[in-house]
Amino acid sequence: MNYANIKKYDVANGVGVRVSLFVSGCTHHCKGCFNAEAWDFAYGQPYTEETEEEILAALRHDYIAGLSLLGGEPFEPQNQRALLPLLRKFRKLYPQKSIWCYSGYTLETDLFAGGRAHCEATDEMLSYLDILVDGEFVEEKKDLKLRFRGSSNQRIIDVKKTLASGETHLWKEGNY
Repeated sequence: MNYANIKKYDVANGVGVRVSLFVSGCTHHCKGCFNAEAWDFAYGQPYTEETEEEILAALRHDYIAGLSLLGGEPFEPQNQRALLPLLRKFRKLYPQKSIWCYSGYTLETDLFAGGRAHCEATDEMLSYLDILVDGEFVEEKKDLKLRFRGSSNQRIIDVKKTLASGETHLWKEGNY
């Protein structure tokens, strides 16, 4: 996997100050995408063990609320496989911090079993997430007043509640 960028002090992609990893590779190609250069799986730099250690070290500060995964597309199957070791280590080191993930895939149709992005890594990856912002960016539904999403079709899902209940629960401000 390659990555496009690491932001060590991000306040736009989840609650609080976060460390954000922008992975490379996306097959959605949404019209008006803010990060179209990251569609290319070869864009950016190779994601290595050193990269992972850099991210984990940046998360150690008390003022960092958690990790955000963006893209590109974190849920492209090859990216899921590369991100799993990071998420496992993150949960072990920082159980009190949250993980937000942004995906153009839709939870129920694309990420659950039988979905087009579901692979052997998906269920475990979902189990580590607190919040999933799902759905492709739709330029015609772009709304700059929306918090933590770009278009009104995108949802902010409380993954822990959703997986526990079997019903989709939207995030309520104040959690994570």
